[in-house]
Amino acid sequence: MKQLILTTLLLLTITPCLRAQKKEIAQARSYVKSGKDLDKAEQLLCGLLERDSASRQNPKVHALLFRTIHKQYEAGNEKLYLGQHYDTTSIFNITRRLFLVAERFDSLDARPDRKGRVRPDYRSNHAAVLHQIRRNLYLGGRFFLSHNSAAEAFSFFDTYLDCARQPLFTDYHYAERDTFMVEAAYWACYAGLREGQPLHILKYADLALQDTAKASFTLQYVAEAYSSLADSARYEQTLLEGFRRYPEHAYFYPRLLDFYNARRQFDEALLLAKSALQVNPLSELFLFGCSTVLLNMGRNQESLDVSRQLIGLNNTLPEPYFNAATALLNQIAPLENNPRKNRAMIRSIYEEARPYMERYRKLAPAQQQKWAPALYKIYLNLNMGRQFDEIDKLLKK
Repeated sequence: MKQLILTTLLLLTITPCLRAQKKEIAQARSYVKSGKDLDKAEQLLCGLLERDSASRQNPKVHALLFRTIHKQYEAGNEKLYLGQHYDTTSIFNITRRLFLVAERFDSLDARPDRKGRVRPDYRSNHAAVLHQIRRNLYLGGRFFLSHNSAAEAFSFFDTYLDCARQPLFTDYHYAERDTFMVEAAYWACYAGLREGQPLHILKYADLALQDTAKASFTLQYVAEAYSSLADSARYEQTLLEGFRRYPEHAYFYPRLLDFYNARRQFDEALLLAKSALQVNPLSELFLFGCSTVLLNMGRNQESLDVSRQLIGLNNTLPEPYFNAATALLNQIAPLENNPRKNRAMIRSIYEEARPYMERYRKLAPAQQQKWAPALYKIYLNLNMGRQFDEIDKLLKK
C-alpha cells in the first residue's frame, strides 16, 4: 500500500512537469514556425534544457533549439545581404552559439544504441550546415580583435580551431585540409596575449608556430606566457629557441641575457654574447650585451675595450659610456690598498673615467641615480671644487 501511494504521488508530481514541458516546446515550435520571436523560442528551450534532465536527454528539444538559432542566423544574414541595418556582432555571436549547441547535441545524438552501434541521426545535416558558415567564426575573431575585445576574439578562434577535434566534423578533416587553421592559431595566441591569459596563448602555440612568417612573434607570445606562469625553465627554452632561429631579433637576445645576469649565470651569459657576436660582430646590441656581461664578471679591461669599440661605432648611445666609466672606476679599488704608491695611477684613472661619465650624464640626464654618485667620487678625488659642489647639492636634494 505504501509503495502504491508513493508511486501515485510521483506520478502526480511528474505529470504537471510533463505538461509544462510540452507546453514550452509547443510554444517554441510555434515561434519557429512563424519566424517571429525567435529569441524567445531560444530562451524557452535553453531554460528547459538547463532545469529539466528529461529535456536534456530528448533529441527533439536539441534539434528544435538548433533550428531556432539557425533561423536567427538566416534572418540576420538576409538583412546583411540586402544591405539593411543589422548588428554585426549579433551575426557572429549567433554563429558561435549555433556551433556550441550542435556540438553539445552531437554527443547525445551519437550515443551507442543497445547493440553498441553509433548511428547519429542529425550529424550529417548539422555538419553540412555549419561547414558552410564556419568561416564566420574566424572572421568573428578578427572582428572582435579589431574592436579590442580580446577575450571574445579568443573564444571565436577557439571554437573555429576546436572543430578539428569534434566528432561532428569528422568527414571534413579540418586539421589536414583547412588552410586557415595555422593562421587562426596565430591569432588565438595573439588574442591570449592581449587578454593576459597565458594558457590561452599556449593552447594553440604549436600549431601557430607552423606559420613561419609569424613564428618570431609567436615565440615572443609563448615566452611572455611562460614568464607570466613563472615557468623559468620553459621561458629560457623559448628564448633560446627564438635566439637560435632569429639571432638578431630585438626581443630574444636582451631578455635571455637579462635572464642569465639576474641569476648570476655569467658564464652562460658570456657564451651567449660571444655566439651573438659571431653572427654579427658589429651589432651594437651584441657589443653592449658583451660589455655588460664582462663588467658583471669583473673583467673590467675587456669590458672597457668592448665599450670603446661600441662608442667608435656609435657615439650617441649613452650606456656604453657608463660601462666604460664603471670599468675604469672598478680598477681603482685594488690600487687603494696602497694609496701613496698608486696615487698617480689612481688620479690618472679618475681623469680617464671623467669624460665617459660626463658624456653619459649629457646623453642620459634622467639617470641621475647612476651618474651622480660616480661623478661625486670623481670630482672629489680630482679636487674639482665647483663641479663637486654642484653634484653634492643634487645628491642632497
